[in-house]
Amino acid sequence: MNEIISHLRKKLETFPRVPLSIVPTPCHRLNFLSDHFGVEVYCKRDDMTGYGFGGNKSRKLEFLVGEARQHRCDTLLTCGGVQSNFCRLTAAAGAVSGMSVHLLLGGKRSSRANGNVLLDELLSAEMHYVDSDNWAVWEEESEKITETLESQGKKVFRIPVGGSVPVGVAGYTAVFLEILTDQNRLGVDFDHIIHASGSGGTQAGLVVGKDLVNWPGRITGVSVAMKREEIEDKVYTLASETAGLLGGRARMDSVKVDGNHIGPAYAVRTERAERAIELFARKEGIFLDHVYTGKAAGALIDGLDKGLFKGQKVLFLHTGGLPELFANEESKQ
Repeated sequence: MNEIISHLRKKLETFPRVPLSIVPTPCHRLNFLSDHFGVEVYCKRDDMTGYGFGGNKSRKLEFLVGEARQHRCDTLLTCGGVQSNFCRLTAAAGAVSGMSVHLLLGGKRSSRANGNVLLDELLSAEMHYVDSDNWAVWEEESEKITETLESQGKKVFRIPVGGSVPVGVAGYTAVFLEILTDQNRLGVDFDHIIHASGSGGTQAGLVVGKDLVNWPGRITGVSVAMKREEIEDKVYTLASETAGLLGGRARMDSVKVDGNHIGPAYAVRTERAERAIELFARKEGIFLDHVYTGKAAGALIDGLDKGLFKGQKVLFLHTGGLPELFANEESKQ
């Protein structure tokens, strides 16, 4: 396997890249959960990537901003919900890369900036709003903004929701290799990786890493937005396209999604996630958000309660999103 890993690492090094993450991020045992449930549970701390309040999205942006620079773009444009973590980190990436940033935010403009929006403003991003929670509408509106900016002489690099395109996905294939290094350092062979899956890019990147190095474990994405069948199809498509860039193939049977923890809708709080957030804070000293990591941790704890991980070593991937904790309900609509 070492030779395969080395080959994949060299392939990833051929992508243009801008360093936006302080890596490797920590990976450590969750002592309370492990002792309480009798299952070895670890946490990969991609909430601690360093720039822009941290989060998994900086991993994708390293590759995406690298591509934008390669094309000599001077403006980054992306879209997301009002409290989008990807938008916030895109604003941070633009700030440190000397590029202007435009954000199309889906939802109502809050009377007072807070959470991610406050940080977007501090990072000098220009915000545009559309009162819709439909991702397709966001993409359509961002295309219109792109046309306007280009008519003004800007060279725009437009990034879809969550940076979930093959080049961005490759950033999380690199993270999978980092997790293998974490295993060696800790002397642990993980059986199961569980994480929040929104736009599908993070999961697709992990699946590519798993399949290209023939890792025997299981990866489960906990859907926070789409129905299970929809997100599985998206993840497989992204994984296949990304694996093709890296000279390999992804397998559909590697794509596993738990679609039981979305709740009423994307970004709507759930009781199970609330309990998980409190448990992680009070027993592990780790903060989670209500949109992504809280729901994924809710799925993890539900599985531990039911004995689904008995005899396994489980890795919970903390993908960040902490500024959401400081946003009021009005700003999320």
